[in-house]
Amino acid sequence: MNRGGGRPVKILLEGRPAVGKTTAARRLVDLLRASGLRLAGFTTEEIRDRGRRVGFAVESLAGGRGVLAHVDYPGPPNVGKYGVDLAEFERVALPTLEAEVDVVVIDELGKMELASPAFRAAVERLFDREVAVVATIHVHRHPLTDALKSRPGVEVVHVTERKREALPRDLAARLSEGRSPAWP
Repeated sequence: MNRGGGRPVKILLEGRPAVGKTTAARRLVDLLRASGLRLAGFTTEEIRDRGRRVGFAVESLAGGRGVLAHVDYPGPPNVGKYGVDLAEFERVALPTLEAEVDVVVIDELGKMELASPAFRAAVERLFDREVAVVATIHVHRHPLTDALKSRPGVEVVHVTERKREALPRDLAARLSEGRSPAWP
């Protein structure tokens, strides 16, 4: 959203695994909801069994939930030891990218999610729309995320341990008021 005119902001939050991208995305969602903006998108989270990670879940901001990947799924596709359930992921995630809202938050554009051709196409359409987007991305190269990073008007914000606490607040202020914080 850009209340000051011009194109809505498109921000990619890039960082290494476990730096806090998902936590920042979830805090951002909470802050944007509190500000009254209409939101869509999804977040992902680990599925644990007796302290061991066995998979990943996907949850839409509207509450739909499914299993994205699991060690017990055969795949294909497979990412490491996880079989990815593209149909279940697409059932939860794809409708969130078409919603008429102020901001779309995507956690994340990673290897599992990008295994879906339908999802990749929906993300490209989303970035062409007049809607604000905040998406977390992995640091590894991928043709889609590389292309998104090179689009005019798309900002890449590097998530670090030093910045991760203030980042959701700064992004929420920018998205709800049209301000542009200076990224440290």
